[in-house]
Amino acid sequence: MKTLPTILGYLLLSQLTMACSTSGDWRIASRESAGIAPSPDSHQQAVVQVYGADAWGWRGWFAIHTWISAKRSGQEHYTVYDVVGWRKYRGQPVMAALPDTPDRHWFGSKPELLIEHRGNGVDQLIDEIEQAVADYPWKNEYRAFPGPNSNTFVAWVGKKVPGLNLDLPFSAIGSGYVEKSTGN
Repeated sequence: MKTLPTILGYLLLSQLTMACSTSGDWRIASRESAGIAPSPDSHQQAVVQVYGADAWGWRGWFAIHTWISAKRSGQEHYTVYDVVGWRKYRGQPVMAALPDTPDRHWFGSKPELLIEHRGNGVDQLIDEIEQAVADYPWKNEYRAFPGPNSNTFVAWVGKKVPGLNLDLPFSAIGSGYVEKSTGN
């Protein structure tokens, strides 16, 4: 028979777990632009940006989701490079490079600009990013922890493209998977 402290511990743990869950619905959470990225209509220079936003639900208390956006000189749209785990459950590669809004809210969480490059030399940087994306070894694999995940992907690109000068924050859980897996 369980003791009263054990039963109270289970009750406290279950209450804490319920409190950590989000009350919102990811299907209707904001995916609107945060207004951070320059409009491709008015900004003709090349742009590379790396964003991070709180992960969905309780994971956002300690982890972020990261992605890369890029627009070549004169291009009329951004390409967003990211890894999303739910794509795997739909039989798709988890990694994608698609025309999209670069600074979308991540299911209700406003993105933060982690790094930005504009102007001269950025088209060459985009070439290097695209090569790193093509070489990414875990295009069909996803694990929230320890990786590979969205942060593993962005860390991989950052490692392969030193000119990005990318230093992901501690909350980019999974970014260390690159070193652990490659031995570098």
